[in-house]
Amino acid sequence: MKQLRSWKNVAVGGVLLGALALPSCSTNPATGKSQLALVSEQQEVAMGKEADQQISQQLGLYPDEELQAYVNRLGQKLAASSERPNLPWTFRVVDDPVVNAFALPGGYIYVTRGLLTHLTSEAELVSVLGHEIGHVTGRHSVEQMSKQQLAQVGLIAGMILKPELAESYGSLAQQGLGLLFLKYGRDDEREADDLGLRYLNQGSYDPREMSPVFETLGRVSQQQGQGRVPNWLATHPAPEDRVQRINAQVAKLGTDFTGRTVGRERYLQSIDNVVFGPNPREGYFQGNTFIHPELAFQIRFPEGWKTSNQKAAVGATSPNQDAIVMLRLAPGSSPQEAARAFFSQQGIQQGEPVRANLSGLPAVTSTFGVQGQQGNLIGVASFVESAGKVYQILGYTTESNWGRYDDLLSNSIGTFSRVTDRKALDVQPRRVDVVSLPSAMTLQEFARRYPSTVDLTTLAIINQAEASTNFPAGQELKRVVGGEPTAVGAR
Repeated sequence: MKQLRSWKNVAVGGVLLGALALPSCSTNPATGKSQLALVSEQQEVAMGKEADQQISQQLGLYPDEELQAYVNRLGQKLAASSERPNLPWTFRVVDDPVVNAFALPGGYIYVTRGLLTHLTSEAELVSVLGHEIGHVTGRHSVEQMSKQQLAQVGLIAGMILKPELAESYGSLAQQGLGLLFLKYGRDDEREADDLGLRYLNQGSYDPREMSPVFETLGRVSQQQGQGRVPNWLATHPAPEDRVQRINAQVAKLGTDFTGRTVGRERYLQSIDNVVFGPNPREGYFQGNTFIHPELAFQIRFPEGWKTSNQKAAVGATSPNQDAIVMLRLAPGSSPQEAARAFFSQQGIQQGEPVRANLSGLPAVTSTFGVQGQQGNLIGVASFVESAGKVYQILGYTTESNWGRYDDLLSNSIGTFSRVTDRKALDVQPRRVDVVSLPSAMTLQEFARRYPSTVDLTTLAIINQAEASTNFPAGQELKRVVGGEPTAVGAR
């Protein structure tokens, strides 16, 4: 597991270099608007390339070569006809259940497997790729390297934690990397919508397939946020407004779209058997207990704390966000070696040893302190070896709160243990299963005849339908199978 910096952090150096030079204005070929050029195209590509490597490590790429090639092929064709065809365009599917897509500077485009499981046609996917291409051709990310963006990076850099701790805390506090990549303003989002529609239409796809994507995003938002707009949509125009706006633009393109590509069957075939939702093989929560079946360990976090499971780390933050417990893989071949590396960092003071083992596993555990300009941190650091791997578990808070959190942090760290229960170790993910209807039926009847391990509401969202929607014979629909909930109480 490795930590990932936001591409905005990577971009700081390039922005500062550009800011030292005299700013110049140029006309953007995609939008026709005059733009202030503070970052060269070479710098833009370099930023995206470095961040792309980090994202591939942190989020991970979905392990399906055919699906990766399919998405990349569609994106490359679309980008080749854009206003910036010579960028090193790259299109990847990341192994993330969140319904999301994002673009990095220089032509690095990502869609999540979570998004793919919610789309129903190739044209819909192309509209998403077109929208993200629009962010790149419109140079929106470069424009956002402004005082506001630099202030955000400065806030992270100025945290009272050591760099290693700051990255971990910042990552967990964000509760998901998707929040880092959708910081464009509403005008940029509308412009990307316009460019996405342009590329969709130029590619001979049915432009009417764009608005269902926005409708689906709205339904996902409502389902996940109980009517509240989640953070990753906060800067986007409301989905219903986007639908109306795009429909009005589609109407201007004409009414006869005969022969335009939709590609429903081809698309559904490409996502058949894709993992749906969180993959428990990468760890899952039962209440406040985190179980990792591949690594065969578990740890229990304090009750009521907000948990987060990422590929680099798993942890929990207190309700007031003033304390944290975090677990990650540690460098070194033994707990002693990992502890020496940690406590040898400048500014970290080692306290008294606390215990020599955790649940019978060899460990080094000690209190520590960190001095900062805005205050001091006190915490507990444990380095434990299990099945040939060394884990670092940190629990820390501010000095003023130590008396309140001391026992809670130590007790949580002390719950780390091996898992041997086969039910806990053998849990499998849910997957999309595409079914061709033998006869006409409603979605509700489909759910009865072809049971899913998700509820009818979710089934309706991923099929972009209602429970009463009637489908003809031969229509292909998605259901979700496997991963049935089981009593996986690891001991």
